[in-house]
Amino acid sequence: MTSGDVNRPLRVLQVGAGGMGRGWLRTLLAYEEVELVGVADLDVARAKEALEEAGAGDVAAGPTVEALADDVRPDFVVDVTIPEAHHPVTMAALRRGLPVLGEKPLAASLAESLELTAAAQAYDRLFMVSQSRRYDANLFAYRRQLRQLGRLGILTAEFFKAPHFGGFRDAMDHPLVLDMAIHAFDSARFLLDADPVAVYCEEYNPGWSWYAGDAAATAIFEFGGGLRYVYNGSWCSPGQETSWNAAWRASGEHGTALWDGDGPPTLEIVEGGETAPEGDTPEADPHPGIAGSLREFVAALRTGTTPMGTARDNVASLAMVYAAIESARDGRRVLVSDVLEEAYAQAKARAEGPVLDALTGWTSLTPPG
Repeated sequence: MTSGDVNRPLRVLQVGAGGMGRGWLRTLLAYEEVELVGVADLDVARAKEALEEAGAGDVAAGPTVEALADDVRPDFVVDVTIPEAHHPVTMAALRRGLPVLGEKPLAASLAESLELTAAAQAYDRLFMVSQSRRYDANLFAYRRQLRQLGRLGILTAEFFKAPHFGGFRDAMDHPLVLDMAIHAFDSARFLLDADPVAVYCEEYNPGWSWYAGDAAATAIFEFGGGLRYVYNGSWCSPGQETSWNAAWRASGEHGTALWDGDGPPTLEIVEGGETAPEGDTPEADPHPGIAGSLREFVAALRTGTTPMGTARDNVASLAMVYAAIESARDGRRVLVSDVLEEAYAQAKARAEGPVLDALTGWTSLTPPG
């Protein structure tokens, strides 16, 4: 944006008008820093219906980014399509010079995710993933408590829900790990401010499950210094359900911190232990949910700051997902770096032009940025 445009709302084109898309429409229309100028969906009638329901029937509707962008002149794109469409939609936007705020997962495969990360670098545009469950004041408070525990030994997350979604989730091969566990995996990286080295995971499907793929899993992630993060979850466990944010326990040398995923976390420092300092200045608590990710994205566009959830950062969370899936499939401990290396080779094989140039220029499996 030029200096003369600083105070105007940013023009946004949303792609996808399904259930999640309608939630995003409400969020965009409620935020004064943005102006909704178009909604794209391959089912244009659905896009128009969603706009009418949101009270924005005068907003343009069309099938694709390409069909609408020249007419509505957006400043950025919000991608709320199904995972298989994330790559073509985001790539089309980035090639047109449009920053993208996308829904998770980053893409339908780790190779596609690395290619999109390289595309954001090649076209010099922000691509951020709305890892919306990071935007929780209680999660931020819990992270501050973990800093008071001294050396950590174990972090656990338990997730037990029984949602009947219908649609693509019921047909997915790995509905829990791929579509939901990434929230907990990403939160673990945020809480620990570290990336795992390896994982051992088992996926399974209880006999009463209504999912085609495995709806339950247990994963043990190894971090440096002997730290373990253990995820235990199910998407077909009715009764006594946990929070959507999971239920957490962290054990360290000075005590234990608990968070039920909904209320404020609790901390117990053992008698005789020394309360470790919190360290840096506590972060400001975020606006919750997708509204929080939208606000951070817009602030990043206006100021040039780096937000949470950039593609470069989110790739590490998605790598945890695919490493866990490979471990469950092969019944063995898997190195996260091996999964990234294989995906990197696949990304280079499919990329072309400036995106391939960007990938070839990487000096490590961690994208530059």
